[in-house]
Amino acid sequence: MNMIYKIAKTELQMLFYSPVAWLVLIIFTFQSGLIFTNAIEMVEREQAMGYDPMFISSSLFGRLFYTVQDYLFLYIPLLTMGLVSRDLAGGTIKLLHSSPMTNTQIILGKFFSMMIFAFLLVGIFVIYVIYSLFMVEHFDVLYILTGILGIYLLICTYASIGLFMSTISSYQIIAAVGTFVLLIFLNFVSSIWQDIDFVRDVTFWLSLRGRAESFTGGLISSEDVVYFIMVPGMFLWFSIIKLSSRVNHSSRGQNAIKYVGVFLVVAFVGYLSSRPHLMGYVDTTRENSRTLTPNSQEIVKKLKGGLTITTYSNLLDDDFMKAIPRYQNYDKERFQEYIRFKPEIKMEYVYYYDSVQNTRRRGFLADLPMEKRARQIAHSHKIKFSRYLNPEQIKLVIDLTPEDNRFVRQVTRESGEKMFLRQFDDMMRDPSEGEISAAFKRMVMELPTVGFLTGHGERNINLYRDRDYACFARDKRFRHALLNQGFDVTEVILKEDIPALINILVIADMMQPLTENEMKRLERYINRGGNLFIVGDPYSREFMNPLVEPFGVEFTEGILVKPTENFQPDLVMAWPTPGALELSYFYENMKNWRQCAAMSGAAGLKYSTDKGFNVVPVLQTDTTGVWNEMETTNFIDDTVRFNPSAGEIEQMYTTVLALSRPMGDREQKIVILGDADCISNAELFKSREEIESGNFYIILGSFSWLSDGEAPVDVRRPKSIDNRLFLGKTGVKITDIAFKWFIPIALLIAAIFVAIRRRGR
Repeated sequence: MNMIYKIAKTELQMLFYSPVAWLVLIIFTFQSGLIFTNAIEMVEREQAMGYDPMFISSSLFGRLFYTVQDYLFLYIPLLTMGLVSRDLAGGTIKLLHSSPMTNTQIILGKFFSMMIFAFLLVGIFVIYVIYSLFMVEHFDVLYILTGILGIYLLICTYASIGLFMSTISSYQIIAAVGTFVLLIFLNFVSSIWQDIDFVRDVTFWLSLRGRAESFTGGLISSEDVVYFIMVPGMFLWFSIIKLSSRVNHSSRGQNAIKYVGVFLVVAFVGYLSSRPHLMGYVDTTRENSRTLTPNSQEIVKKLKGGLTITTYSNLLDDDFMKAIPRYQNYDKERFQEYIRFKPEIKMEYVYYYDSVQNTRRRGFLADLPMEKRARQIAHSHKIKFSRYLNPEQIKLVIDLTPEDNRFVRQVTRESGEKMFLRQFDDMMRDPSEGEISAAFKRMVMELPTVGFLTGHGERNINLYRDRDYACFARDKRFRHALLNQGFDVTEVILKEDIPALINILVIADMMQPLTENEMKRLERYINRGGNLFIVGDPYSREFMNPLVEPFGVEFTEGILVKPTENFQPDLVMAWPTPGALELSYFYENMKNWRQCAAMSGAAGLKYSTDKGFNVVPVLQTDTTGVWNEMETTNFIDDTVRFNPSAGEIEQMYTTVLALSRPMGDREQKIVILGDADCISNAELFKSREEIESGNFYIILGSFSWLSDGEAPVDVRRPKSIDNRLFLGKTGVKITDIAFKWFIPIALLIAAIFVAIRRRGR
């Protein structure tokens, strides 16, 4: 060990006597300071503009870590190109061999010098951390230190590669270029031979691309730790073999066997370390953001036995690229957090082509026959068309017509239960933890069944007309649909008693009254403690009021209006009340995002509290400028005028109510909504300038409360607490000067001082 230390010390002295090490250190410090101070300036600007920045620790260091990884491989070849090649060119390697030291000590000593220099490079990040401890409220130091560790290990890995390339040639330029080329190769090796399963796993494991991202994201994985031990170890071993061959004059064949043997050992260990059963994790983030939430963990624990996720990828669907062979390993990472808690999860892929409904057109290919179009797409993306089953063959495996032949995953338990995981037509596309856990939860326990009353002109859950409820209830491509949040959905006809499996009954905007027998059946459901979601509006008031009257509620006369310059007067905005925030966390999300419920053609809700129910107003309009318009019916051409003599009252109106009462060992819950259109197909996706609407929160918040929190699955994480930067404009300017200019200039002065002192000797 003493010999290794002496070699490292000598190597560091030679490194800092040359301008290269100083140049790399100065440029690295300047670039890092530039990125870090820009991040600080951005956060300070947000605070100054009145915004509430969150997760400041991640905001300051996230971009820094990401960017540093992009240009590290440009610096390392300059540092390592002379480690051994300088000795080879100058003949000092013979002196080293004649001294009482082994080739292993020589290589480890030189590598140790690079480890020390790598520590100097990331030392600037440590300065940023110390600074942030004083300048950021509740700075998440453990998470950031984990990221710094990842960057340090990545630099050491690059250095081991550069050291090996330095043993190959006595020309430093060739060593530098070779290192650069090899680093590029190792960054792109994950795209090689991806059609072969075992090779795909090995090359994916060997790839340097994104290898430190787990660390920079706050997750320490045993697979990554093994990687940062085995890969540098492999190149150090290669270096020892190469250096020994210069003394022993081993043949190329003998060296090749040694190289292949070392590689196979590393590949085998790497393959084993990537097996889910052998992997371990430590989440260092304060919010455990890289780990499943507690509710999801409990659900996974109940999934006893084997579990297979089969991905059916249609070549003609928009999402087919996600699962093609060369991207399979990236696709599997979407479920990595679940595999962490259930290692026996298997991922399988089935490729096919068939006609797709509701997909975007693919230009001129849309006019081609189906098979020819599929072949053309496969050819364009260099995919083996022979992998893909034709429409007849895929139907022998599974009939995906109910899923519109879209890209879909089927989760199958060993005990036989099956559920679909779908792609959604939004910006995220992929199912999030909430949708995945909801699907898993439906496989291990009974979740609420929502019945929609039909037969009286109610909103239809099967049609996509503007006024209907297909999106809200059972649209497979709408993330917030009840079907995708864990609920079963069915239609109910009051020709007989409501089935016992119905937990929540939706009565949406009846246009005809219930018969006497139907009313009795509904009363029996209410008396047994069944939950209700009742929706009405001014036009169905005469049919809906008899339903809500027993609860002490009445749909008011007239249509709520609030005249504005840009919108029709019958568009009002309703906001969550303090009671709503206690009712469901979804309304808290709605408030935090400063969103309202946009309601066009709504009725106000009057209520009393003498019917035995605890009544909580959920959404309410503004206190001024809103009244119940009794005279105007044409809101496009006519102008509304407030007329108290016509019975119009200007006040704050409640548009959503929540009622509850004890029923035995449980609570009966009822939600009443005064606008049937606000959760309709058209309104859920309507965008208006200047209005941030979150109408889907009415669905999520109401049904979460009605189901006693069983669905949707609560996947909330702790709130951010590093939300304040203790800096003003002056502080930002001082920070900018210190990190972007003072430290690099100080290093430059140190470099000049060392050079002058060296020359004086």
